[in-house]
Amino acid sequence: MDYKKVKTDLTTVTRDITDFVKPTGNIYESTVIISKRANQIGLEIKEELNSKLSEFASATDNLEEIFENREQIEIAKFYEHLPKSTLISIHEFLNGQIYFRNPGKEVWSI
Repeated sequence: MDYKKVKTDLTTVTRDITDFVKPTGNIYESTVIISKRANQIGLEIKEELNSKLSEFASATDNLEEIFENREQIEIAKFYEHLPKSTLISIHEFLNGQIYFRNPGKEVWSI
């Protein structure tokens, strides 16, 4: 998913707790789903950032190069302005964009 195009709040917003209960019927289950998705998003963003910054890694450390690498600074600033992974996962959860299932609730018939 392209997290750069997600239109979500960039700051914390007070939300109605009943919005989180509707999809699962349990606030704690909803919280677990949101937190697991936030971890997935955070790892994806971190891997993407590390792959972009690895292009700038040099074998020799030159102090002047470190402070004057504008491309690296621009990439870092871009990722700092992205919404937090928890805000993205809450947005996805409330809009029904997360697939989840609970194997403990599934009915088994023989």
